[in-house]
Amino acid sequence: METSANNTTALAPDASGASNTMPLVIVTILFFMWGLLTSLNDVLIPHLKSIYTLTYLQAMLVQFCFFGAYFIVSLPAGMLIKKIGYQNGAVTGLLIAAAGCALFYPASKGGYGLFLFAFFVLASGITILQVAANPYVTVLGSPRTASSRLTLTQAFNSLGTTVAPFLGGMLILSAAALGADELARMSAAEQASYRAAEAATVQGPYLVLAGALALLAMLFAIARLPKITYTAEANEKGSVTSHRHLVLGAIAIFVYVGGEVSIGSFLINFLGESNIAGMSHAAAANYVSLYWGGALVGRFIGFAVMRYVSPGKTLAFNALGAIALIVTAIVGEGQVAMWAILAVGLCNSIMFPTIFSMALHGLGKFTGQASGVLCTAIVGGALVPFVQGALADTIGLQLSFIVPAACYGFILFYGIKYANLHKV
Repeated sequence: METSANNTTALAPDASGASNTMPLVIVTILFFMWGLLTSLNDVLIPHLKSIYTLTYLQAMLVQFCFFGAYFIVSLPAGMLIKKIGYQNGAVTGLLIAAAGCALFYPASKGGYGLFLFAFFVLASGITILQVAANPYVTVLGSPRTASSRLTLTQAFNSLGTTVAPFLGGMLILSAAALGADELARMSAAEQASYRAAEAATVQGPYLVLAGALALLAMLFAIARLPKITYTAEANEKGSVTSHRHLVLGAIAIFVYVGGEVSIGSFLINFLGESNIAGMSHAAAANYVSLYWGGALVGRFIGFAVMRYVSPGKTLAFNALGAIALIVTAIVGEGQVAMWAILAVGLCNSIMFPTIFSMALHGLGKFTGQASGVLCTAIVGGALVPFVQGALADTIGLQLSFIVPAACYGFILFYGIKYANLHKV
């Protein structure tokens, strides 16, 4: 667990030379679970949009409430973890996330507002997990390979995001889901019955997830993990915000999460456009798995590449690729546009862990506080989709993808500016 008695340059395990392999395996399970839970939003957004006949902007309230929790909870979570330790913090986060999943049952009977509250509670638990787990991974090994190690664990986060849309499409989305015009032709009683039946499809999957999270919390509580302490050095000065690479890193996290989440949020509707693929929601959900699956493949590749290539250069290369692919999806049609937007997932692969570890580089005693700052920046996932949703309602869905393209433009700048930050 974390202590704060002395000045430090890095956190380090206080175990007597014990292997870090088992702690990494246990923490990696957490990465998988929050990836699964986060990616399920991409299935629920078009589902709830259809049930409650929402505009794109209204549907993006899901991501606004979910990722808004990061902004509200991250800094208090950092203080909580400083007090109770990384392991107990992770257990707390798991239990809160389990409660959020359980709230989907009453939400399915109570309307869209209760769904939004359930999303907020669920995300609050995941936020605590993020604040605890990301810095934990960066210190379980050499600082030089922190980006590579965090990329490997994030690969299992991507495994969760890859599996979730497929399972969600199978268990939640109905192939016979009605469009707004068909729903409008129903009587009020028929509409109410249809909405109740469609909303009820979330009950079983989310109750199972609540049970799994509670069980994981119990197992994590009894696991023997090394305590985390500070390694003392004497060259630290300033405040956490005086480190320019952290401040710019927080902006990069903001736009990265915003761009990635925004693309995922609109993918099912984008693939349903007649000039793109004309797919049903259920069929398109399987392709969302390919978007997240690209990140999974890319993270395993990135794990190997960044042992030899500087993280900043790799980040800049991937950002440039993402911009090119999004522009292709905006100006193209049919299979070209479809596969271009799906391929952005491959470029996303190394971005979050790379930005995160670059931003934490050399912060010493400020590491825990800085992790809270970076997790607060994940609020980009709430605001950027909101901006794209507003544009989609006015200029059209396809053109609205200019928003995530702009986000990757800043990431390109950050990667170039700190291209050699980890060079040794």
